[in-house]
Amino acid sequence: MKFKLIAMLMLLVCLGTSSLACAEGFTVKPGDTIQKLLEDQKGKRVTLRLQGNEELAGKVRKVTNELVQLGELSGREFFDAVVEVSRISAVIVRVKE
Repeated sequence: MKFKLIAMLMLLVCLGTSSLACAEGFTVKPGDTIQKLLEDQKGKRVTLRLQGNEELAGKVRKVTNELVQLGELSGREFFDAVVEVSRISAVIVRVKE
């Protein structure tokens, strides 16, 4: 009985710390730009809301001053996309599992 209680407490602690790590993974700092936020998300999945309310979701592959390359697009896993940074109105990032 004591072993089960300890195991449950350890599981709860592990779950609690992993969700905190996810929630703290995305913060906006003074002076940040869309480009900087995307660079911080390199290798992670994001959704970009473009001007005109279109959305494009995928994994950030590369970011330059003018362009961002997304790979593994949602619904088009075998395709990449290149988007002008100036056309992005929002970056949507999943912070909780």
